[in-house]
Amino acid sequence: MKPDFKNRSILLGAFILAFLVFIVLFAGILAPHDPEKVDLDQRLKPPCSEYPFGTDHLGRCVFSRVLFGTRVSLFIGVVVVFSSLLVGIGVGTVSGYCGGLIDEFLMRLVDGFLAFPSMFLALAIAGLFGGGLGNLIIALVLVEWTAYARVVRGSVLSTKNREFVLAAKGLGESDLHVAFLHILPNVISPVIVMATLGIGYVILAAAGLSFLGLGVQASIPEWGSMLNEGRFFIQTAPHLMIFPGCAIMITVLGFNFLGDGLRDTLDPRFKRRIL
Repeated sequence: MKPDFKNRSILLGAFILAFLVFIVLFAGILAPHDPEKVDLDQRLKPPCSEYPFGTDHLGRCVFSRVLFGTRVSLFIGVVVVFSSLLVGIGVGTVSGYCGGLIDEFLMRLVDGFLAFPSMFLALAIAGLFGGGLGNLIIALVLVEWTAYARVVRGSVLSTKNREFVLAAKGLGESDLHVAFLHILPNVISPVIVMATLGIGYVILAAAGLSFLGLGVQASIPEWGSMLNEGRFFIQTAPHLMIFPGCAIMITVLGFNFLGDGLRDTLDPRFKRRIL
């Protein structure tokens, strides 16, 4: 009997996610120091009992900053994906259901965004708006919504002529009612998988923009900005980059495991294709 990798992926991803949520809820209790407290007498200390992950160039506790950075990174990931999901579902549903000129216009708009590499487009938008948490979220939403719109449109096109949809139309239900109450619930499965995987990607992209100086303010504990500050001390204090980098890696892996497991569960055809 072959092992059930699907359940292992879901369990491992759920375990990592539960661990991250635990940190988010109890970071204030788990952190041994104030993550923003500057103490130049303790600068660039290696990991020790008082500072498990050492201190940075301003004497701030890296362990405390990594813990509080979990709140910031997960907040960015969830808000960006949720906002992108709302925009993408709305555009994709209207485009696929209405067809014609509306579909043509909306898809050309999507193509315009997709014509640029997503990271470069996010970099340009973030550079235009300037740094800050709010501008970072806006830049990532403007990049991420297009993928959801395309997937939802394709699913709507393959669903809108099925029997139960035609029956609902025959009963005199409005187009809005048919599109969002009959069609959309039947095309949501691939979007759920995309959203789960997308949170990990958004966290990685946000860290990349912060690393380039276009993310949150340096005083706010965020993994990407911590990497940016630590790169100047990579040879003398490598712990400044190792621990935030590991936090990013574990978080992205957790969402990838969960997304892969959900994909196998919600789309059994995919599992059969890879067996």
